[in-house]
Amino acid sequence: MKIDSKDMINSILKSVSKIDYIKPEDLPNIQLYMDQVTTFMDEQMESSKRYPEDKVLTKTMINNYAKNHLLPPPDKKKYSKEHLLLLIFIYYFKNILTINDIQSLLNPLTEKYFQNKDGWNLTDIYTEVFSMEKGQIEHLKKDLIKNYKTAGETFQQAPKKDQEHLQLFSFLCLLSFDVYVKKMILEKILDDMNGKNSSESDDHIKAKKDK
Repeated sequence: MKIDSKDMINSILKSVSKIDYIKPEDLPNIQLYMDQVTTFMDEQMESSKRYPEDKVLTKTMINNYAKNHLLPPPDKKKYSKEHLLLLIFIYYFKNILTINDIQSLLNPLTEKYFQNKDGWNLTDIYTEVFSMEKGQIEHLKKDLIKNYKTAGETFQQAPKKDQEHLQLFSFLCLLSFDVYVKKMILEKILDDMNGKNSSESDDHIKAKKDK
């Protein structure tokens, strides 16, 4: 991974630039059946798929979310715009948080704002949160370039034939560590929100060690 070779980082930056979200105005104002929901999500979030054949959501996933009280039940098998908003939030959180953590995060919002006709509702919250998206993408791109350059300066004493692979490994480690730390921060905030104190965490750690 040579710093003067831009192919790899340019490819990554190009992929990041394609990251998009479902805009509030793109959400249908009519209720949808299950098949329509999965089709809508697949089409709208195609750029987030790793492989073309991947599914953003399946019927089984949606049914499980309802069973786990992450998603209010549909009205006569039809899902509203606010159901879709919750599914979008779940989609982003499910790769880094447990079902219990997502419940802790979303249930208070659902209870207060789902189909709220007096003041703020889930559409307002979604619009506000995702208004930050473009700024975050630019920040992420700058951070990627910084980490890429940092990784390219490692393993200078390694055999020449191994340097490129080892520097790529360094780059992946930096990205992974960033995700790891942010996941820990998310879990810490959620534990504080749920009233879990440090002594409970210490007891949990001790119990794991005693096994």
